[in-house]
Amino acid sequence: MLILINLDTDNFFKHCNYQKITNFLYYFFRKTILAIDDAKLQEFLGKAVSDLGATVSSTLVVVGEKLGLYKALAESGPLNSHELAEKTGILERYAFEWLNNQAAGGYIAYDSKANKYYLPEEQKACLADKDSPTYLPGSFQSFLSMAKDEEKVTKAFKEKQGIHWGDHHCDLYEGVERFFRTKYLANLVSNWIPSLNGVEEKLRNGIQVADVGCGHGSSTIIMAKEYPNSKFVGFDYHPESIKTATQRAQDAGVSDRVSFEVADSTNFSGTYDFVTVFDALHDMGNPHGAAAQIYKSLKPDGSWMIVEPFSSDKPRENHNPIGRMFYGASATVCVPCSIAGNGPGLGAQAGPTRIGEVVKSGGFTKFRVATQTPMNIIYEANP
Repeated sequence: MLILINLDTDNFFKHCNYQKITNFLYYFFRKTILAIDDAKLQEFLGKAVSDLGATVSSTLVVVGEKLGLYKALAESGPLNSHELAEKTGILERYAFEWLNNQAAGGYIAYDSKANKYYLPEEQKACLADKDSPTYLPGSFQSFLSMAKDEEKVTKAFKEKQGIHWGDHHCDLYEGVERFFRTKYLANLVSNWIPSLNGVEEKLRNGIQVADVGCGHGSSTIIMAKEYPNSKFVGFDYHPESIKTATQRAQDAGVSDRVSFEVADSTNFSGTYDFVTVFDALHDMGNPHGAAAQIYKSLKPDGSWMIVEPFSSDKPRENHNPIGRMFYGASATVCVPCSIAGNGPGLGAQAGPTRIGEVVKSGGFTKFRVATQTPMNIIYEANP
């Protein structure tokens, strides 16, 4: 094509067979362009446009929560942009754009006759009720933090380095805790612990429990509220998270039976009847060392509950919306965290076989899948 552009085209066409030229161009473009399946191209573009809309709208979900926009709609009922702006103290022009973005995505509904916007009951449970097990804004906050760390992630990929947990944007710590908390509220005491062999009865009678990799302590506090006769210690190597967890326990009124300590998963102290690790084993720099330390800390009749993201051993079986989400978080947070500690980089989609290998490497002889949800697999290990 560059040759044609640089030729004297008037003279060229006088001396060349026009049909030959058109045939050449036809086959050239057929090979380079027309080989694309238009239907498949349009299908992919549709997915990409949807993702682009979701990406920019994610920011507005976090804005909507922080400024109380969802709360205002939930409490006041249908509102127009002027009414929402007045109730929340924002500029009407922003209210108008936010409302229509949310309506276009189906996050809120629009009554065209009344020219007002409202939250259906289902969206209220997901966007306005912080105690709902389906509350979502924390999830958006945590995933947006990963976008804020894009430069660090790109550098880690390029330079084959890791990213320590404490080096991420601060929104990650709060967002992850809020994201996980909804799942724990929905499942921990109603489903996961009852699926373990004899653990629930022990907890009600009173035992010693260690929550390793506790983060902000939501899992620890939920268990403490449900099982007041037991004592709980949460361990995490991130000092700021331990500070937050300690305050959360005081606020929840359980600090008399819950304490938090800064400690790595390979060197925490104490002897326990029950040890838990929530959504953290795959992040660790030394998961094998953690398994060995947990084995060492457990009484002979003790149990270890491992909560991990839902995953198949076969990557192809994880190629779905949930797997996509977990692989994304894994590439930006989980694997870099493990690599930063010279770890194996198990990742959020490690699968039952690899998790089982880690657990057994610590000395455990019994390992099984206790139960599962669409988002998690819960494993039980015993000495």
